Amino acid sequence: MNPIRQLAGQTAIYGLPTIIGRFLQYLLVILLTRIFSKAEYGTISVFYSYASFLMVILTYGMETAFFRFSEKETDKNSVFSTGMISLLFSSVGFILLVSVFSPGLARWIDYPDHPEYVLWFAWILGLDALAAIPYAWLRSEKKAGKFAFIRFTNIFLNIGLTLFFLLLCPWFDQMTTGSRWNDMLHYIYRKDWGIEYVFLANLAASLVTLLQFLPLINRMQWKLHPRLWRKMLAYALPLLFAGLAGMVNETFDRLLLRYLLPGPAEFKEAQVGIYSACYKISILITLFVQAYKFAAEPFFFSYAREKDSKQLYARIMTYFVIMTGMVFLVTLLFLDDLFIRLIGKDFREGRAVIPVLMMANIFLGIYYNLSIWYKLTGKTLWGAWLSVVGALITLGLNFWWIPLGPNHWFHGYIGSAWATFFCYGTMMVLAYLLGQKYYPIPYNLKKITGYLLLAMVLYGINIWIQPAHLLPRLMTATALLAVYSIVVYYFEKQAFVKDL
Repeated sequence: MNPIRQLAGQTAIYGLPTIIGRFLQYLLVILLTRIFSKAEYGTISVFYSYASFLMVILTYGMETAFFRFSEKETDKNSVFSTGMISLLFSSVGFILLVSVFSPGLARWIDYPDHPEYVLWFAWILGLDALAAIPYAWLRSEKKAGKFAFIRFTNIFLNIGLTLFFLLLCPWFDQMTTGSRWNDMLHYIYRKDWGIEYVFLANLAASLVTLLQFLPLINRMQWKLHPRLWRKMLAYALPLLFAGLAGMVNETFDRLLLRYLLPGPAEFKEAQVGIYSACYKISILITLFVQAYKFAAEPFFFSYAREKDSKQLYARIMTYFVIMTGMVFLVTLLFLDDLFIRLIGKDFREGRAVIPVLMMANIFLGIYYNLSIWYKLTGKTLWGAWLSVVGALITLGLNFWWIPLGPNHWFHGYIGSAWATFFCYGTMMVLAYLLGQKYYPIPYNLKKITGYLLLAMVLYGINIWIQPAHLLPRLMTATALLAVYSIVVYYFEKQAFVKDL
C-alpha cells in the first residue's frame, strides 16, 4: 500500500474521535460559557493548565520511548511490561503523595477552599498516565479502530456525565420539588456544586478508559527488565524536559495571566476565562495536528529504514502544510458567522487573539514534523534544548507584556497570544536548521512558505472586503477557499496522482 495513503488513512481513523470529540467539547464550551461566569470558567481553565503540565511529568517520555524500543528490541512484550511497570510505580506514588498533601497544595495554588479539586486531579492524572502505554501499543500495532473506540468511550462518558449533572439534574430537581423522587435525586446531586461536576465527569471517564485496557494489561508478563528500563529512561528523560518546556509554551500563559495581571482576583480569573474560551477556537487547527501526530509518530519510526524515507518525510510535510492552511482558512473565513458563536457573548471580546494563535499552532505542527530528526537519531537532548529556548521566550515575553497597561498593544492575553506565536515560530526555525545539519531532509521550502503565505493573504483579502451582509460574506469566504484549493491543485496535481 502507498505509504502516504496509509498514513492518510490512519490519520483519518485517529482523527475521527479527535474531531468528533473536540466538536462535542466545543458544544460543551457553549454550555459552560453560559452556565459559569468568566471567573468560574477561568478556574476550570487554570486546573486543566496545571493538569497538562503535570501529565508530561507523569509520563516522562515513556510513550515515545516505547515506540523507539519496540522497533529496536526483539521482544515487544518486554518493552510494554517494562514501560507499564515504571509508570505504575510513579503514578501510584504521585497519587499517594498528593493525597497526603492536598490541603497544602490547594493553599499553595490559591484555592485553599477546594483541596478536593487537587485530589481529584491527582487521580485523573494517575489514571491517564497508566493508559499512555496501552494507547501507544494500539498505535504501534495499527489498531486504530480499537484506539478510536476507547477514545470515543472516554469522550462520550465525560461529556455525557457533565450534561447529566449540569443540565438534567437541575431540571429534574425543579420538576420534582417536594416529591420522593426529589429526595432520591439528592443522594447523587448537590445543588451547590457546578465546577465540581466538570472535574468528576473527567475522573469517571479516565477510570473507565483504564478499565477498558485491563484485558490488554492482564495479558502481559509483569516483569521489569532493568537493562531495558535504564535504556528507555535514558532515551525518555530528555523528552521529559522537552515536554515540560513544551507545556510551559502551551499552557503556562493562562497561569501567568492569573498571577501577573494587575487588578482583583475575579478580574484575573475572568481574563483567563476569556483567553481560554478563544483559545478553544484557535486550536481547531490542532484537531488535524493531533490526529496526524497519533498516526505519524509510529509511522515515521517504522519507515525509517526504507531507502526513500527522507524523500517521503519531505512530501508528507508539504501535504501537512496544505491541510493546516485549509483549516486555517476555513476557521477564520467563517469565524464571525460560525465559530465565534460557539462561546458565550461575554467571552467574544478576545476574538483578536484567534488568528495569532492559529498561525502559532501551525508553526507548532510544523515543528512536530521537523522534530522527527532527533527522535530517529536518538539525539533527544536537542529536543529538550529546543523546548527550553521556546519556554524562555514564552516566559520572558509573558512577564514583559502581561502587566502592561491597556494602552499597549501587547498587554494582557493579547501579549500571551503573540508570545506563543514567537515561541513556536522560533522553535520551528531552529528545528529546521539543526535537522538539516544532523539528519537532512529535502523539504520543499518554496512550496511550504508559499502555501502559508497564500493562506494569510487570502485571509487578509477577506478582512479587507468584509461585506456587511451575511450572504455576500459567505459567498466571499467560499470563493477564497476555492482559490486556495485551485492553486494547490495546480501545483500538486501530479503528486496527488502519484501519492493519493
